[in-house]
Amino acid sequence: MSIKAKACIVGAFEHPLRKAPGKSAAQIHAEVAKGALDDAGLARKDIDGYFFSHDAPGIEALSLVDYLGLSVRHVDATDIGGCSYIAHVSHAAQAIAAGKCNVALITLGARPRLDARSWIENMAETPFEGSYGHAPPGPAIGSYALVAMRHMYEFGTTSEQLAWIKVAASQHAQHNPNALLGKVVTVQDVLNSPIIADPLHMLDCCVISDGGGALIVARPEIARTLKRPVITVLGAGEAIKGQCGGKLDITSSAAVESGSVAFAEAGVKPADIDYVSVYDSFTIAVLIQLEDLGFCRKGEGGKFVADGTLISGVGRLPFNTDGGGLCNNHPDRGGMTKVIEAVRQLRGEAHPAVQVKNCRVALAQGLGGWLGHRHAAATLILERT
Repeated sequence: MSIKAKACIVGAFEHPLRKAPGKSAAQIHAEVAKGALDDAGLARKDIDGYFFSHDAPGIEALSLVDYLGLSVRHVDATDIGGCSYIAHVSHAAQAIAAGKCNVALITLGARPRLDARSWIENMAETPFEGSYGHAPPGPAIGSYALVAMRHMYEFGTTSEQLAWIKVAASQHAQHNPNALLGKVVTVQDVLNSPIIADPLHMLDCCVISDGGGALIVARPEIARTLKRPVITVLGAGEAIKGQCGGKLDITSSAAVESGSVAFAEAGVKPADIDYVSVYDSFTIAVLIQLEDLGFCRKGEGGKFVADGTLISGVGRLPFNTDGGGLCNNHPDRGGMTKVIEAVRQLRGEAHPAVQVKNCRVALAQGLGGWLGHRHAAATLILERT
């Protein structure tokens, strides 16, 4: 069953805090839920489906449904890492199309700056892989550095080209008063920042922030009764890429599969996309995903992102106009904010300095886990109708 045009995003809200020492994760979930409801013009009683991931406190659904005062008939706690909340929009659309709910609430609330997590130690594969160690300061940076180095070896990609991704994010973040890093940087600034894991510099890495966000997905007939622009779900895809016994190409991601499914369902091509939100835990992640989604050929990502291609008002493919994870925020699972900024762009509500003119079709793309390792990808295509 296709979900094309079966559901719409009617509410979106991003928590303004990037450091939240005085708030619990549950409080953040509640505050973003209220923000999204107010944005949509709906009330708690209208919600009959609830979607969340493993940033949820307590006994997850049992705790949060009770804490938020919801009465729901459908719950989804899918966790595929950072792209979980992009997948949740698809899952909400599927549930709505199947008649399982009419109005779905999706919330993220996390405090990664404060809450130490031991999930790496508890992974099933850790007893088999842990003895080989992880590159400091954690497994993610080492894995992404490996991907970057291989891409450079195979295709001639340079650190200067990767730096352009950070430059574009900073050009956008300067207009976001909530961005954790609002300072504009240059290519040379990125190259002069310390090497964290060769070839990735400190400024090739995302920020770590508290915060969260919420989305509300509803039936089209409900969306049309609300006083908000109608943002329709056109297509979505999900995929997981594992280790494959070592027989894998680390310069490509699961976005190859998730993107092709989403484009096919939506009935559009990369050339039809006006704006992209791309998961940017590291600069190399953006480059790999853009290639895998078909915005350029494999190996040509370095040339594609250079010289301002991703800067709104300058290049042909504006990305992450809120500053993204590289400059704005990264509250544990960054897929949520990717969808929120795509909704802002389609509504014409992004900051005027970065608003894409006549933005009609947007794509939100996320990753969960680590490139070069087992990971997931989720792709969502939206249209203002």
